[in-house]
Amino acid sequence: MSRIGKKPVAMPAGVTATIDGGQLSVKGPKGTLTMPLADLISYEVQDGAISVQPANDTKQARSFWGMQRTMVQNLITGVTEGFTKTLEITGVGYRANAQGKNLKLQLGYSHDVDYPVPEGITIATPDQTTINISGIDKQKVGQVAAEIRRWRKPEPYKGKGIKYRGEYIFRKEGKKK
Repeated sequence: MSRIGKKPVAMPAGVTATIDGGQLSVKGPKGTLTMPLADLISYEVQDGAISVQPANDTKQARSFWGMQRTMVQNLITGVTEGFTKTLEITGVGYRANAQGKNLKLQLGYSHDVDYPVPEGITIATPDQTTINISGIDKQKVGQVAAEIRRWRKPEPYKGKGIKYRGEYIFRKEGKKK
């Protein structure tokens, strides 16, 4: 039995969910999100909540149960609150600047890196060393953050690079004389 899967996902006021054509569609104040339904799981929208149950008693259905419930929860959280990831840039001369639908990164390369912001994602730079990525789709927000971080991962000696806020960078001691 999945402890996560047993709990129904509560829908706050102003959120509606419909199941049609093998898709779960959730509409809320921030927008609409859809998710394809897994064949091994049965979904029910009732009394302001969405319940997720395995369709049969196979090992694969039980394995999907908790994950599918969490994905439904992410849809509801996305259309009500949205998701945000914050990246921090460390290093002399490293900076970021959001310009319309592009993010300009100066990361010590001989050229600036221009990152085009995908549809449905908002990128803000409150200062030159902080990047806030927000949107309603958790997977898309995480993917954009990972792609930006990939340009200059933090290195273990001085900690220079792009890291997630709150991420611990394992530091190594330098060469001894």
